[in-house]
Amino acid sequence: MKKNILITGGAGFIGSHVVRLFVNKYPEYNIVNLDKLTYAGNLANLKDIESKPNYSFVKADIADLDEMRRIIKEHKITGIIHLAAESHVDRSIKDPFTFARTNVMGTLALLQAAKEYWESLPEKYDGKLFYHISTDEVYGALELTNPEGIESPFTTTASSSEHHLAFGTEFFLETTKYNPHSPYSASKASSDHFVRAYHDTYGMPTLVTNCSNNYGPYQFPEKLIPLFINNIRNRKPLPVYGKGENVRDWLFVEDHARAIDLIFHKGKVADTYNIGGFNEWKNIDLIKVIIKTVDRLLGNPEGYSDELITYVTDRAGHDLRYAIDSRKLQKELGWEPSLQFEEGIEKTVRWYLDNQEWMDNITSGDYERYYTDMYQNR
Repeated sequence: MKKNILITGGAGFIGSHVVRLFVNKYPEYNIVNLDKLTYAGNLANLKDIESKPNYSFVKADIADLDEMRRIIKEHKITGIIHLAAESHVDRSIKDPFTFARTNVMGTLALLQAAKEYWESLPEKYDGKLFYHISTDEVYGALELTNPEGIESPFTTTASSSEHHLAFGTEFFLETTKYNPHSPYSASKASSDHFVRAYHDTYGMPTLVTNCSNNYGPYQFPEKLIPLFINNIRNRKPLPVYGKGENVRDWLFVEDHARAIDLIFHKGKVADTYNIGGFNEWKNIDLIKVIIKTVDRLLGNPEGYSDELITYVTDRAGHDLRYAIDSRKLQKELGWEPSLQFEEGIEKTVRWYLDNQEWMDNITSGDYERYYTDMYQNR
């Protein structure tokens, strides 16, 4: 059976990396990129593959059930990799209804449209898969039992005991109880439950993965790393929530895309896999690494941009620590991060500094106007 893969949110940060990987690695697949092209969707992220014969783009809203029915049937979709989501916590605090509509009702519309189409086929669910990408934030927060942390970052070459000594002894497992604290994480938790319910109720082949913070090229510059790189370059303040003591586990986006590829092809149906970088950093320490790297690459003296750090009122309900344990994925499927953090952050900073035109188009809004005009005039 020929694989026709629908990747939702494929013009976004993580989605564009997944689309690129699948289009280039699997020329025998038809890859359909579905994106609403909201503020975070940018087709300039995929200019290098937009003319490939096995790639097509569809502009649509995943919450439109009739449109999802039409697209899935028209393209004879055999597999769905669902990344489309509203994902910025600050925006969810200001506008929770948009997050509920996209993340919950959008996921439900996709599930229902896929169910109806696949059940109409002679082979029904045979060879089909609905793969839902979620977040570690659905698990809530972990205690920070070692606030000072340790001096060196950790990769999977460190022992598990060393890793967990970084900032605490607790970590998120696939069996960790859900305890979301923000409208964003609550909406993702709800969508996770719907995906699993469609497997348990209807027998739909599903998978769920929960991933830690991603970083790398093409990330929308409201997120910490690209925002701070751009602000340092332009001598703008670096807003740090509270005292910058919140801890996050960071994963290079291309390693996440590789994990998605592996799980899509070899993951166990109805299972859950955590994807993490074994790479915990306090926000303030991460920011200092970014400052040091950007200043060095720009030729600034060491410490030149430290004065840009500006402490601001902490975010409401700000979780203190996330830490993913992805040993199940490593043990069962053989995945592990390919880059140590020092390599990944160097690669990331260089990309943003070398692609200032991309950044300028984002911050000016030119990318939205260009692609809106292009699709309205078709």
